[in-house]
Amino acid sequence: MDTALNELKETVTDALGASVLDTQLELGELSIVINREDIPRVLKYLRDDVNCQFKILMDVCGVDYPEREERFEVVYHLLSLIHNFRIRVKTSTAGDPVPSVVEVFSTAGWFERECWDMYGVPFSGNPDLRRILTDYGFEGHPLRKDFPLTGFVEIRYDDEKKRVVYEPVKLT
Repeated sequence: MDTALNELKETVTDALGASVLDTQLELGELSIVINREDIPRVLKYLRDDVNCQFKILMDVCGVDYPEREERFEVVYHLLSLIHNFRIRVKTSTAGDPVPSVVEVFSTAGWFERECWDMYGVPFSGNPDLRRILTDYGFEGHPLRKDFPLTGFVEIRYDDEKKRVVYEPVKLT
């Protein structure tokens, strides 16, 4: 397996050249770090190339590293059923828009919405970038490390009062 992954690593780095900033091979998975602007082109290559065939986008998630200059990392998890490989594609942003990949993987729309909702990372070109897990009136992005633990309110329908009520929420 490691030999095949090393061959995949060489194939990908040779084909993508300067778009690949770093590679790691750990625990039977290949991770590559990519320039933010190149994400759609790189994912299209990984999907379409005969040596890759990563046809399934399993997840797009965010990671918050407040100490970094580009504090947010967007991570794409891809699966190739034909080659039985997984690959992790990473890029960083300081909050600048990341190009959407909904044209490459239609399922990315929901994942990008979740990443925006939870971390505040915008995706340029996403046709429906709105909240998906929090209420539409929710302020902030709850998985950011600087998100306050108290001071927010919960909006819910109170059946006894027959109206919407606002109640303070304590997350500690």
